[in-house]
Amino acid sequence: MNRLTLSGTEQAWAALGGDPALLTRVETTGPAGLLPARLPVLELARSAVAVCSLGAAELTARRGGGPVPRVRVHDGAVATAFVSERHLRIDGRTPTTFAPLSRFWRTGDGWVRTHANYPHHRARLLSTLGLSADTADDAAVAAVAASFEGRRAAEIEQTVYATGGLAVAARTPGEWAADPRRLALSGVPLVEREVIGDAPVRRTAALTGAPLRPAAGLRVLDLTRVIAGPVGTRTLALLGADVMRIDAPQLPESPDAHGDTGFGKRSATLDLASRTGRAAFEELLAGADVVVTGYRPGALDRFGLTPESLAARRPGLVIGQLSAWGQHGPWARRRGFDSLVQVATGIAATETAPGAQDGPPGALPAQALDHGTGYLLAAAVLRALTEQHDEGGSRLVGLSLARTAAWLTDEIPASTDRGEAGPYDPEKWLTQTDGPLGRLRHARSPVSFDGSPADWPRPPGPLGADTAAWLTA
Repeated sequence: MNRLTLSGTEQAWAALGGDPALLTRVETTGPAGLLPARLPVLELARSAVAVCSLGAAELTARRGGGPVPRVRVHDGAVATAFVSERHLRIDGRTPTTFAPLSRFWRTGDGWVRTHANYPHHRARLLSTLGLSADTADDAAVAAVAASFEGRRAAEIEQTVYATGGLAVAARTPGEWAADPRRLALSGVPLVEREVIGDAPVRRTAALTGAPLRPAAGLRVLDLTRVIAGPVGTRTLALLGADVMRIDAPQLPESPDAHGDTGFGKRSATLDLASRTGRAAFEELLAGADVVVTGYRPGALDRFGLTPESLAARRPGLVIGQLSAWGQHGPWARRRGFDSLVQVATGIAATETAPGAQDGPPGALPAQALDHGTGYLLAAAVLRALTEQHDEGGSRLVGLSLARTAAWLTDEIPASTDRGEAGPYDPEKWLTQTDGPLGRLRHARSPVSFDGSPADWPRPPGPLGADTAAWLTA
């Protein structure tokens, strides 16, 4: 069957290797018109959450012995969760989403987008202009604008990336379709799945009590950053996993980002280049069920964190890999973020508002590549855990923002919004939680099945404040 005749949920569940008969367990509802865009963003969001919920329900049945619980996806919950970072309030304060140098810039032949939310990326961008990292924002914005306006976008992209910074030239869908970077994704599945080693079935204790947390008793090492990976591991924490986030001391995460995606997790800092840091990591790995990485391909290899090496040291491990551009092609080892992938793949050009052709390109109504890939990542891990439960083996799943972008632009059918009439009030899907970071107003999880948890077991704490050890021996 032509994949364009399948719904997004059907496509994603097939990519995950799921039993198509289980799709009858999924129900969706909610108001019409959410996440409006020219591309089928709501269908992407709904589908990613649906298969994540179904993967959780399937694992619940494996561990509980009963039928697969019914999945109930509400578009209001999905739409709210996909802009969770915009709804976040920390003691009433609205966090900053993008830094002043993370924006579109007019060039001599079009537009380029930079990403400079992190201090080291900002410093590298400014270094291409001979400016110091302590240049004030107003002066830096003026200098970048003046420099870029007379240069070619492709040259800026190349120059900034050569310094380790982040800049991407805006491409049209047609330009991206003919680009070697897009051609490298041809034939790559939405979710790459592989058995990478023999291992016996690893059975965990049967589920008891309520709510049903199918990942209870499982341990997840979280080596991810920003939004996509942390959304995936946040979902595993919702479902009961002991999630230990590990950050390098020289690459601190944004505290505001952690305030949104750190729910249910603990957080420690380890220097994997040091003997003590490596020893602590190996002790964690010896008790882990899942390792999730969110760095560009090859970035962690020098620490012995290739999938094959991890599986050899911990047979039966489930490994999730996430990157911006994927494992294949000329940009495989480049850094990237949702906003940059939207620009490179022609999404931003497609979403340019009518009559705004002289202005900067547009954007999706949410960082949908981040959030969508995050829920797909959680779904892939859950399905791999189910397969490990049934058949054993060490298992690898791989996803990328660029491949999710191709799913959105080329594969998901045009939206035929079947939502109900009625208003959408995001407040219904928001709640407040008091914790170590203060009073947080935040989005509830959209992952839902009969008996599922409504909230995370704990609010986020300060980054790096926890001991790098599992909760139970």
